[in-house]
Amino acid sequence: MSRTADHRPISDSIGRRKLLIGGVIGYTVMSLVCALAPNTGVLTAGRFLQGVAGAAGMVLARAILTDCFQGRDLPRYFALLAQILGAAPVVAPIVGGAVLAVSAWRMVFVALAAIGVVLTIVVVIRVPETLPPERRHKGGLSGTFRSMGGLTRHRTFIGYVLVLSFSSAALFAYVSGSAFVFESLHGFSPTSYAMVFAVNAIGMLAAGAVFGKLAHRVPLNTLLLTGVGVAVAGALAQVLLVAAIGETVAGSWISLFVVTTGIGLIFPASMSLGQALGRATPGAASALMGGVQFLLGAVASPLVGLFGESTSMPMAVIMLVSLALSGFALLALSRPWPRQGEAHHHDVPPPVH
Repeated sequence: MSRTADHRPISDSIGRRKLLIGGVIGYTVMSLVCALAPNTGVLTAGRFLQGVAGAAGMVLARAILTDCFQGRDLPRYFALLAQILGAAPVVAPIVGGAVLAVSAWRMVFVALAAIGVVLTIVVVIRVPETLPPERRHKGGLSGTFRSMGGLTRHRTFIGYVLVLSFSSAALFAYVSGSAFVFESLHGFSPTSYAMVFAVNAIGMLAAGAVFGKLAHRVPLNTLLLTGVGVAVAGALAQVLLVAAIGETVAGSWISLFVVTTGIGLIFPASMSLGQALGRATPGAASALMGGVQFLLGAVASPLVGLFGESTSMPMAVIMLVSLALSGFALLALSRPWPRQGEAHHHDVPPPVH
């Protein structure tokens, strides 16, 4: 057995199902801990462990899809996954606000625990083991980091990771700043703002659906480049409109709709291409992509408020910078013209030593 095989991540060693079940159960338990937390220390610890457990689903979902589908079938399913992952941070504040409107904050965690119970039942009943024993290799936690370290030396793969991650930063900036823009600057009620949020989420979902239809006929790198271009154009329009005209409802709404629509193409394309290049260690590839994605998203969110709350310019600039960096990563690192990661391309990461 090669040394590469010895350094596979945990899910590539023991399978996906056990870890996924453990993750959703852990998420459910930690949600209940948060709901019953007697003080902020317990709440903080519970939230941290809740996030750790929930991350299992984020990572393993991509690995499971990579196990089950190959070639031109894989992007279609990644499009569906990206629609869910992209819509979740947009829809979640609306649902959370609705819960808080009728109850105390603890009920938010009770609702999350209920969702966890449903997910546990669905996983146990409907999700089989997708990595058979003959395809498993010895590994462990150290193997996970070795595999991820090997992937970081693959320039094209890292390019796709950064495309996805900087685009996620732009999305999180939108999620954290758009409520202020529409409610505080434009005087929208929470209900009216929810409508704006919903319309923009529909744009993202529609773009994901279009990606799923075109993935069989159009090169994925072309779709990715298109998505980045559309999103950058939307963010640039928002910056220029605020600088030249000032705050306008129509300008903000349309430009943000364009941004979220572009991101709806970026997410499934970058996921598909990145996982295709990391298919030798799909668990490590998924972990690295998901980890960097949400790390940059977490960094972008507080920056919106940090740079002022009298205008939408901070949100627009952070989105534009994030998306510009996404485009730079695509052109400078991934270099989409050789079409690496496409169904016909057999480029693989270098072995991990």
